[in-house]
Amino acid sequence: MLTVTQLAKACNISRTTVLYYERVGLLQPANRSDNGYRWYGEKEVARLKSILSYRSFGLPVQEIGPMLERKKTVKQEQTLRNQFNALEQEIQTLRQQQKAILMVLEEPELLEKNQLTKARWVEIMRGAGFNEEDMTNWHKQFEKTEPDAHQEFLESLNIDADEIASIRRNSR
Repeated sequence: MLTVTQLAKACNISRTTVLYYERVGLLQPANRSDNGYRWYGEKEVARLKSILSYRSFGLPVQEIGPMLERKKTVKQEQTLRNQFNALEQEIQTLRQQQKAILMVLEEPELLEKNQLTKARWVEIMRGAGFNEEDMTNWHKQFEKTEPDAHQEFLESLNIDADEIASIRRNSR
């Protein structure tokens, strides 16, 4: 039997996450001791692993309960198909964003005429769905694969030398 903390560590999640799954009705302890401690057995560990598996598919918490019933139903199959289709749509959107970036990168006249500024580039990236972490990862990949081109690109945005050095340093 495991406590909440032990269960969380065993599944590499936070204690708060375990308690959240209990609060929303997805996971219940096998029993509680007189002092209020929750105890989880193998059955609960397996259930939590199933919850985490469904979450890794991107399923919303509210859709996981019916999936845990383990009865193969048309609704369960449809839920998984819907999630698959949503992921496919997201992949298509990401591919479109990649194409948009490549179009900008393959349009040297934009860069040469200085029509593209740092502010405009950030606006384009945000419009394509990039957040700060995505943009950081983009810079890291650019620096890793094409460091000279990355330098030229940053210079074309009229970014000062100190900021360019900082961006490149943080991208390594």
